Amino acid sequence: MMFHRRPRFRIPHKLLTAALVGLVGATLGQDASAIGPENVPAIEGGETAPLDVEKSELKFGFIKLTDCAPIVIAKEKGFFDDEGLSVEVIAQPNWKTLLDNVISGELDGAHMLSGQPIAATIGFGTKAHIITAFTMDLNGNGITVSNAIWEKMQENDSELLSPQPKHPIPADALRPIVEDAIASGEKLQMGMVFPVSTHNYEIRYWLAASGIHPGMYTATDIGGRTDAQVELSVTPPPMMPATLEAGNIQGYCVGEPWNQQAVAKGIGVPVTTNYDIWKNNPEKVFGVTASWADENPQAMLAVTKALIKAGRWLDQTDEDGNLVNREEAARILSRPDYVGADYDVIKNSMTGYFYFQKTDKRSMPDFNVFYKYYCTYPWYSDGIWFLTQMRRWGQITEPKPAEWYHQTARKVYKPEIYLGAARMLVEEGFIKESEVPWDTDGYKPATSDFIDGKTYDGKTPLAYLAQFEIGNTE
Repeated sequence: MMFHRRPRFRIPHKLLTAALVGLVGATLGQDASAIGPENVPAIEGGETAPLDVEKSELKFGFIKLTDCAPIVIAKEKGFFDDEGLSVEVIAQPNWKTLLDNVISGELDGAHMLSGQPIAATIGFGTKAHIITAFTMDLNGNGITVSNAIWEKMQENDSELLSPQPKHPIPADALRPIVEDAIASGEKLQMGMVFPVSTHNYEIRYWLAASGIHPGMYTATDIGGRTDAQVELSVTPPPMMPATLEAGNIQGYCVGEPWNQQAVAKGIGVPVTTNYDIWKNNPEKVFGVTASWADENPQAMLAVTKALIKAGRWLDQTDEDGNLVNREEAARILSRPDYVGADYDVIKNSMTGYFYFQKTDKRSMPDFNVFYKYYCTYPWYSDGIWFLTQMRRWGQITEPKPAEWYHQTARKVYKPEIYLGAARMLVEEGFIKESEVPWDTDGYKPATSDFIDGKTYDGKTPLAYLAQFEIGNTE
């Protein structure tokens, strides 16, 4: 693909804002009838028109996970450079430090947990108005248990003794183990990466779907262990395998490559992925402070353009639908300054395969999705799902009216910025018109693709909450 530079131009801020608001306003009131496209063929040509950005030297943070890929690829493949941006990409030790550094201005933006901008904006934990105009990926997580727990699960369910047991695997076979531990005066310990992480909500969802209470957050219990039958605690992603091997936890929910690392080291067994907990669930977003976006509207557009290009590159396919750039991406990510895990371990999930056991390698082409299915669009309904989980588990302490969920999502998710960047990319020849959901109202169609079969419709958050037996239901 050739990139040609044209003179930079600046869209006046007031005109830009009016144009973007008009663009989104014209799309409201109509659902996207389908989540697509499924394949992303190459596009020849393209002519970049760099914007006259307010700030060209930027620092972005990330955590050592494969789903940091859009930021890393935007840097390594020159997509930031083409937009007139000089970007430094800096690993962060944990999610709290990453968020604090964005709020303080030490970082201009970052690879964030989808729940972080929402939680910060509503004041759970650190209070700050954080926005996102770009979803970085779908899926990408797994739940791994120790070998000892897996052996006990197999004793409880003989079907799990197969070298390739049927999936999805619910937590049903774990429930007797949990009950035995409680009877002996102990509780199983399991790790997740952060209180407002997808991982926390996914492991809670998986446990609760089998009748295991994962605990409630309260005004006095910020650890979320009230009434817990299994105790969940925060463990940084790269530390998950070592913490499991040491016996400090008996299982965890984390992104890649740290589930595959457990298989490679022979210390644990992934029992499910979040694709089976919620098919094509949103995972990470690119987050900035609202004030940064307001002060740097041209730079915000330029960054979003570069990230869209990176997501498309990651999901590009050949004529047969095979991913063509993932091996190169895995090699880049394996570098010590990025994820720093073995190439062969990263390559598994990035190229569409996942090992549940060394005897159980499965094709999972959608384990990591970075562009197709309108992945990168900032859907209001994604934000509302996270709000329902915060309410379900007590992080939001009081019931809220339905409109509050919609208003909060609109404070955080900024499709007008995304659509403005996407329109430029279409006109420049880098993406196709059909690759953007222009006619959506920001809500994905209702889905029952959950491990418990319950239906989620982002337009009716209170009806969704009312379906559950464990946790807050209003």
